[in-house]
Amino acid sequence: MKKFGLILAGGIAAIIILANLGSLLALAISVAILYLVFKQFIKSGGWEKAAWGIVGAVLLIISIGNIPAIIAVAAAYVLYLVYKNWNKSKSNIIDEKQDPFANFEKQWSDITKKN
Repeated sequence: MKKFGLILAGGIAAIIILANLGSLLALAISVAILYLVFKQFIKSGGWEKAAWGIVGAVLLIISIGNIPAIIAVAAAYVLYLVYKNWNKSKSNIIDEKQDPFANFEKQWSDITKKN
């Protein structure tokens, strides 16, 4: 049943990513250009700073216009979680080295064997 849920979640996430691929690409391009504009804004001074600020504001509005891409990024994260949890086993086997009672049990068995 767990695998069915993972397949279902992964399939839905993949469909969402494919449906929003265009806006995801537009968001990536606009954020990359916005980063470059921000770097130029920091380096410049005076009226150049105002010009870079206007260009940055326009690019920020374009980036905000790609809201469906944020849903696609969330779906990509869900797809990553499905991939990560695919082969995870349910059993919780306690390692004997980490079990605090393993040493006690060994000593108790030694004591009972001697008597």
